[in-house]
Amino acid sequence: MATTVADNPASSRFEIAVDGELAGFIDYRRDGDEYALPHTRIYPQFEGRGLGTQLVKGTLAEIAARGGTALPYCPFVPPVIQANPEFLELVPEEQRATFGL
Repeated sequence: MATTVADNPASSRFEIAVDGELAGFIDYRRDGDEYALPHTRIYPQFEGRGLGTQLVKGTLAEIAARGGTALPYCPFVPPVIQANPEFLELVPEEQRATFGL
């Protein structure tokens, strides 16, 4: 199973594909270098494989590579950040309590 995470700026979302087939996405609202992440979705036929976590980690890694910050409004995202503390620095310090971080 080959997975890829890629930005689809025309749709304002990062997408995860499995063997070339779209498996899910995480929406974003971009304001400069700040990415608000309101919603994550994995399609039902792909659930239960850890793809949501892979998608969030790939998204956060790309935001970090761009020098951006993340506002994890989607309730799925903060637990991934907690389990992967290298991503905590992406959330502005003054916003972390808002997201339970």
